[in-house]
Amino acid sequence: MVGEGFHPDLRRIARWLPHGAISERTLKPIRMLSGLQSKLPSRPVEVRGVSAVSVRVHRPSPAKEPLPAMLWMHGGGYVMGTAAQDDAVCRRFSQDLGIIVAAVDYRLAPEQRFPVPLHDCYDALHWLVHQPEVDSARIAVGGASAGGGLAAALAVLARQRGEVQLAFQLLAYPMLDDRTATRLDLDEASFRLWNTKANRFGWQSYLGHPPGQVEVSGLAAPARLDNLAHLPPAWIGVGTLDLFHQEDVAYARRLKAAGVPCELDVVNGAFHGFDLIRPKARVSQAFRSAQLAALGAALRQGET
Repeated sequence: MVGEGFHPDLRRIARWLPHGAISERTLKPIRMLSGLQSKLPSRPVEVRGVSAVSVRVHRPSPAKEPLPAMLWMHGGGYVMGTAAQDDAVCRRFSQDLGIIVAAVDYRLAPEQRFPVPLHDCYDALHWLVHQPEVDSARIAVGGASAGGGLAAALAVLARQRGEVQLAFQLLAYPMLDDRTATRLDLDEASFRLWNTKANRFGWQSYLGHPPGQVEVSGLAAPARLDNLAHLPPAWIGVGTLDLFHQEDVAYARRLKAAGVPCELDVVNGAFHGFDLIRPKARVSQAFRSAQLAALGAALRQGET
């Protein structure tokens, strides 16, 4: 029976969702829809230009400065999406935790391949750290899907450059390993919104060559890194019916083995992006609450 393996809160909607949302043929219309969505009426958000991109800045109600902050990267397989799509998510982080959240509109592949999107995010992080209202000792990076992959890579790049000391990385079903796109042993019957075909297209667009090749930088695909030591503490959340489930669990285990504190939240019967599709479902609310709790605890540690 269709839907037997899905979480009870997600079974009904799962019947109607596509297995994969993107391909070379559908990229243009999906981007058009995404662009229209970002223009819908919403609460005012401060937009600032940073280098070649812009960031959407969400601030809490009046609070004592300096404040902790998080740089957020949206999802979209590296090829689609906008920072505006996560306004509600960023607003909740900001208001519930009393932090500044800056969401970066990094440039997309295939027009701008690795490392351009990652460098866009680093420029935004560098800008955020130097804002006078931000406590530079309490900075986190976070993102969902490809945005989670960028957040993980950004933590590595920050370690490499030594200019920014991150307090935390919040990774929601992150896209970390291009080699997953070459696997032939996966049962895709329960995947929703992102399957192997979409994954292959996303990685090829970002890397500029087919995924799974020998020489792929760990800054492009963080799961490729040999050394995960001295990265900031992490929270990783993923559903068991997500294409990224195995790569995310493996990355969390490798972080722990490298001495990096990492909380892993595995949601039984959840597909990719479930919390965005059914944000009011109890399973989605619990997933979001776990993120808030982990991020809040990490950013309070450096409070003076």
